[in-house]
Amino acid sequence: MSKLKVIVVLMLVFTLTGDGFAAQDAKTGFLILAPDRGFVGNEETNALFNKFKNEYPASLALQGRGYGGTEDEYSKYTRNAIADLVRQNVSNIVVLPLFLSDSDSLLKKARADLSTYKNSGKLDWAESMSKSYLTAQILLDRVSEISKTPEQEQLVVLGMGAVDEKSEQNIREELGRLTAYVKARKPFQEVQVAVYYNRASEKELRKKKNKEADETVIHTAASKGDALLVPFFIGPKFSHMMSMTHWMGRKFETFDLTYNPKTVLPHPNVLTWMKKTANQFIRAKKDQVGVVIMPHGATQPYNDAVEKTIEPLRKKYRIEMAYGMGDPKTIQKAISRLERQGIRKIAFVRMYSLSGQMKDKTDYILGLRNKLPDDWKGPVPPQVRTGAVIKSFGGYEEDTLIAEILLERIREVSKRPSEETIVLLAHGSGNDRDDQAWRNTMKNNIDWIQKHLEAPFKDIVALTLREDWEDKRQMALKEIRQTIDKASKSGKVLIISNRLHGSGPYNRFLKGLNYQMNAKGLAPHPNLTRWLERGIETVVKTDFLVTPMAATGTERFSQVSPEVLFAQ
Repeated sequence: MSKLKVIVVLMLVFTLTGDGFAAQDAKTGFLILAPDRGFVGNEETNALFNKFKNEYPASLALQGRGYGGTEDEYSKYTRNAIADLVRQNVSNIVVLPLFLSDSDSLLKKARADLSTYKNSGKLDWAESMSKSYLTAQILLDRVSEISKTPEQEQLVVLGMGAVDEKSEQNIREELGRLTAYVKARKPFQEVQVAVYYNRASEKELRKKKNKEADETVIHTAASKGDALLVPFFIGPKFSHMMSMTHWMGRKFETFDLTYNPKTVLPHPNVLTWMKKTANQFIRAKKDQVGVVIMPHGATQPYNDAVEKTIEPLRKKYRIEMAYGMGDPKTIQKAISRLERQGIRKIAFVRMYSLSGQMKDKTDYILGLRNKLPDDWKGPVPPQVRTGAVIKSFGGYEEDTLIAEILLERIREVSKRPSEETIVLLAHGSGNDRDDQAWRNTMKNNIDWIQKHLEAPFKDIVALTLREDWEDKRQMALKEIRQTIDKASKSGKVLIISNRLHGSGPYNRFLKGLNYQMNAKGLAPHPNLTRWLERGIETVVKTDFLVTPMAATGTERFSQVSPEVLFAQ
C-alpha cells in the first residue's frame, strides 16, 4: 500500500471516530475462570457463558478441585481458552472469576499460575462475586423465596470452601456483608453464617469445623421461632441428586427448618454481574453510551418545559427520563430500556438545583454507594439491577450558565434598576445546612449578575421559601414578606422565580404584597441544554472513553463492617 493510501485510510478512521468515541474495543477480551462443577453444574455455567459470549469477546476455562498447577490435566482448558482469545484478536485479557470468594483455594491456585500461560499483552483480574451488591441481591431473592414473617424467623446462611481458619474468616466476612444486605431489608430475629471446609483442608480441622457448622444449623432449628436455611456458594452439581445443596437438604431433613436448595447459580444477576464487571474494563462505542435524566417532574406544563430543554440532545444521545425524587422503579425502567438498546455505560443526571440534592439517595439506588443518607426514614429502597456502568452528576444552579438565565429574566421585567429591588426566590430545603448552601449558590449567581449589569439595582437578594416543611416555611415566609413589604415602600420589588419551571405556590403565599413577578422559571432555555450537554460530555470523555476502568469500581462493597455498610 502506498503512503498516500495509508494516510487516506488513517484520515478515514480518524473521521469516523473523531467524536471522541472509541471505534472498537476488540483488543480486550474476557477469560471466564470457573470451577468444574460436574455435568449439570457445568451445563449451568456453559449456558451462562454462551449468553455472555454473545456480547463480549470471551472464552471459558474450567478448574477442577484437584487442580495441581500448570502441568495438571486442567491446564489444557486454560491454554485452549487463551488460544481462543488470541484467535479473537484479543491482546488484553481480563480474568473474570466465576467464584463467590477471593479466598476460594482453587481460585488462589489458578491466580498464582495464570500469568505463566500469558506471555504477551496485558493481564487484569476482576474481583470475585462477593464484592458486588448484585450478588447480595441474589441472596436476598433466595431468602425471600422461603421467608414469610421475618420478624418471627431465624436465618442461617451456609457457606463453603474454607481450607484453614484464615480463609474461613475471609469467607465469613464476605458472607457477613451479603447477609447484612438482607437483614437491612428483612427484620429477622437472628442471622447467622456457618462455613464448611472443603476436602483440600487438613482432615481433623475439617472434621472439627464442619461439626461446628452443623451445630449452628441444629441449634437454630431447635430455637424458638421459625428457622430458615439458605446455602450460598457455587458448589458441585454432578446431577440434580448428586449436588452439594441436595446433600445438605438430606443432612438436615429431619430438623424443623425451611430449606431453600437454590444457591448462587442459576440466577439472572450472575450474568448482570458479568456484564457490569466487563463494562468496567472496556471503552464505549458511541451507540453503547446512554443518558438517564431525573428532573423533579410535576404537571404536564412543567414536564413539557423539561422535554423542550432536552429535545436538542436526543439527536446525539439515547436518553430516557426518570421523573421524580429518586423513584427506584422509574429509574430501573429507564435503565432497562437503555440496556435493551445495547447501552453499556450510562450518564445519570440529577436535574436538580444543587449537586448534593438527591445525590446520596440516587447514588445508593444506582449502586454507586453502599450507605443510605444519614437522615433516611422508611423502608430500604431497592437498588437497580443493571450491567451498565453508571456515573452521576447534578447541580445546574452551580453553573454560571444559570446566572445568565436569571439576568435575562431580570431584564425581561426591569425598567428602572436604581429604583428596583430584585428578589431571587427559590424552593429551599428543610435541612438548615442544605438551605444555606442553596442561598450561598444563589449569592454566587448574584455576584456574577452584578458584574454584568449596565446599571446597578437598588438591591438584589436571595431567599428560599422552604415550602414543603411547614415550621421552616413559616419562618422563611416571615422573612420574605418583611423583605418585600419594606422594599416596596421605597421602590419597586421584582421577584424572579428561581425554580426549574413556573413559580409554584409563590403568588398564593405572597398574597396582599406589592410586587411584580417573572414567573417563567429557568426552563426551557438553551443554557440549561448547554449545562446538560457539558455534564454529559464530561462524564463520557473522562469516565467512559478513557483507559478501561479498574474492577474496583463504585459498585463494589466498601471494606467496612456489615453493620455500618447497610445501616438504614
